[in-house]
Amino acid sequence: MSNKLNVGILGGTGFVGQRLITLLADHPYFEIKEIAASERSSGKKYVEAVEGKWKLNLPIPEKIKNITVKNITEVEEISSAVDFVFCAVNMATEDIIKIEESYAKAETPVISNNSAHRMMEDIPMIIPEINSNHFEIISEQKKRLGTTRGFIVTKPNCSIQSYVPAVNALLKYKPKKIMVSTYQAISGSGKVFSDWPEITDNVIPYIGGEEEKSENEPLKIWGNIEEGKIILAKEPIISAQCIRVPVSDGHLATVSVSFEKKPTKEDIIKAWKEFESKPQLLSLPSAPKQFLTYFDEDNRPQTKLDRDLYMGMGISLGRLREDKLFHYKFVCLSHNTLRGAAGGSVLTAELLKAEGYLTSK
Repeated sequence: MSNKLNVGILGGTGFVGQRLITLLADHPYFEIKEIAASERSSGKKYVEAVEGKWKLNLPIPEKIKNITVKNITEVEEISSAVDFVFCAVNMATEDIIKIEESYAKAETPVISNNSAHRMMEDIPMIIPEINSNHFEIISEQKKRLGTTRGFIVTKPNCSIQSYVPAVNALLKYKPKKIMVSTYQAISGSGKVFSDWPEITDNVIPYIGGEEEKSENEPLKIWGNIEEGKIILAKEPIISAQCIRVPVSDGHLATVSVSFEKKPTKEDIIKAWKEFESKPQLLSLPSAPKQFLTYFDEDNRPQTKLDRDLYMGMGISLGRLREDKLFHYKFVCLSHNTLRGAAGGSVLTAELLKAEGYLTSK
């Protein structure tokens, strides 16, 4: 008999949902039992529901093809078959809040890829290597929801997951100001090149809502729990520009940062190379062997060469040098649909299981 936890995927026909399916099809901890989507996909075999819409280079896993897709509103039926769900739906914010809370109140924990709940004071927004201590707020959230095992955990925006890990390793030097520009792949909008011919040979200097998320979400990641709430950090102050570039996958960021206690270049590289955290110490299945990898070459990291580092779960860093306005500047890179979306959610679920927050019903 399998000891795996049974999993549902809400929004399983979309881009992130497809990534989740490929990552979970043969996962050692989790077994896909239910896939749910909108009414138009409900009742179809999964392979039929994604016909003409499968966006990945990987094939649809054979064991998944004939699963019948349910309507995401079938909360009780889906919840009765699974131990928890991943949520990656494409809906209005108020509808996402409603559907995620309905699953949590049905005693089914929700690992969300959506932004709707990210900034709520009792819902943790997790980068597993950085702020798993925020899991502690789950007990307060359960009180509000009136649940015994149901809760919601979110992942942050994909745009922050290249530079926040790099800065996080340097927190002892008290970063004060950050200026960041992110150069974001088209998969971040759920598209491939065939969907979006206008992006070819083009750069679009605007991504709706991304700059606000890039400036504000790190402050929750670095926040503290006080009196049953996650209180945002007051520093560093972050100024962000987010730009869409003609790249399939991978968000690259250029970062300038000033510190209260200026480290040496050697201090910074040492902090990056020696950074360790729970996912690595626990050898979780999706954890990269090395969270942060620094490249000495002047022309690295490169999106095409380095986005798949450690199966797309590693963060690549390079070009550290002194800055004339700030103390230092550098370049970093993360895979937006793996580390930044589906893979980050799976790693979060692995850590929740390891720490006893996800259990079998």
